[in-house]
Amino acid sequence: MIRKYDDERRFLSHLVTLRYKERNIDEIIFPEIRKQAKPNSLQTFRKIAYQCLSMDRKQRPTMAVVIKQLQISLEFQIGQQRFSQAERDHREKNNLMHRTSKVFFSVMKNLFLFSNRVNSDRSNDRGNSYLEEDSPGIKEFQIIGDAKPGGKLLVCGFPLHGTSQCMFQWVHYHRDVTLEYIEGATSPEYIVTADDVDKLIAVECIPMDDHGRQGEIVRLFANEQNKIICDPEMQEEIDKYMAAGQASFSILLLMDSSENREQTTFTLRRSNYQVKINRTQEIFIQGEYTNDVSIKIPSGLPTQFVLTYSDGSSHPFNTFQDARMRDTLVLTMRMFQRKVLDERRNAT
Repeated sequence: MIRKYDDERRFLSHLVTLRYKERNIDEIIFPEIRKQAKPNSLQTFRKIAYQCLSMDRKQRPTMAVVIKQLQISLEFQIGQQRFSQAERDHREKNNLMHRTSKVFFSVMKNLFLFSNRVNSDRSNDRGNSYLEEDSPGIKEFQIIGDAKPGGKLLVCGFPLHGTSQCMFQWVHYHRDVTLEYIEGATSPEYIVTADDVDKLIAVECIPMDDHGRQGEIVRLFANEQNKIICDPEMQEEIDKYMAAGQASFSILLLMDSSENREQTTFTLRRSNYQVKINRTQEIFIQGEYTNDVSIKIPSGLPTQFVLTYSDGSSHPFNTFQDARMRDTLVLTMRMFQRKVLDERRNAT
């Protein structure tokens, strides 16, 4: 997502084409992506991106070809990452794969949007519409379901003009009108979690037919374009914890593998938190709320969360198949942390 443009970068298609021909395309690739991408993977990605910018529409690849090349690019990246991680422990390997897929999914998604935008701009310059009247599309596109933590949202609609498949991506919209792709949320079904509270959620859909033709991107907000909030019962429970200044949860700490786990008591207080192993009564984690502490929900794992300690170490937990407990715990800890950090800022 490009938020600000200088005079040169307003014309992205011209800039990318020029840098590609000069063999200096690395100059316009985000440094974070350039550091993590493997040579073969990045080269495959460069090539398909350049082909998408062809002035001749007939020479531009179909979406089916684009998807195939992006899959090849990702296979190059993940394949080499797997080889380099073969002798490392399970958690470290999963963390690396998580970071890799996050970077590449974001890049791939932006290529789809960028290619569509560039093609549309060119067609407008020629005085006609890029999308034909019979392009793949969706009629009566809507989101149904309960837009609260633990609720399930489902996208539905009627296909038009030969639409046989759709690419979905759920996104968060922020106050500054920027968006953030939700990693792994690429199906028509989405489970709302604590990570969605106080945010706007939307889904983007790219309809396609069997010939690889792509229709216009459709975007729709959930919850009538209102921020996601907790249901009254969950909010009341969190408020009680905040008023009492303490909350305790009995959960599982996942050790070096999913089979190795310990029952723990996760305690939140006004100024600190701790995790105690029930079997030995050993305090496994104890610390204060700082900017370096985070609690996040991994994609596709309905009852897990990951606590990142102030020293940078991460620890996964499971709430005994209770997604509601997981969301309540995560939101309560974030509220304690936010309150402490606000008080410190106000005191300075």
